[in-house]
Amino acid sequence: MSTSALGIAPAALPAGADTLAEEVLAHLHAQIASVERLLEIVVEQGTAIRTRDVHEVVRLAGLLHGELSRREQIERDRTVLLQRAGARLGIEPARVTVTQLAALMEPGTARAVRERSARLQGLLDELRGVHNCNREVMRIELAFLDHLMQSLQLDHATHSYDPRGAVNDGARVGAHGALHMLDLQA
Repeated sequence: MSTSALGIAPAALPAGADTLAEEVLAHLHAQIASVERLLEIVVEQGTAIRTRDVHEVVRLAGLLHGELSRREQIERDRTVLLQRAGARLGIEPARVTVTQLAALMEPGTARAVRERSARLQGLLDELRGVHNCNREVMRIELAFLDHLMQSLQLDHATHSYDPRGAVNDGARVGAHGALHMLDLQA
């Protein structure tokens, strides 16, 4: 697998890097590029949520889905790299750390791997934070819309929901939560 085919110029790799090291660096580059795209999308989505631009939120959700689909291949590549590194280290692939992986490389390459890994972790943390913020803003917006729709109901006694979520077809809730099917008060 040539480095130019992986999107990294050969000059970006330290001299003497072996194939595994080249592939790890290329993989980290692909991971970073993907997470940067995801971050850009969720930041834009947050803006669209706050401005209540439904069409833009939906469009960005489609872009997010597309990038997540592309990440499936990146994760398959990661699995293969961890298997190869695990075999070289004599440990299970799931137990391979960046430090252990870097030990298989010459110092310049190991430093580049650690730097890219740290950058990736920082981006993932930022992505997680923005996504969680978007989810909270969306939850608040939906709660507001739900409250607004309940406030705008013109006929509260017909086909509404009581606080327990039960359908209210003309019945009213009395004290202690009892449903009254007929209102016989004159």
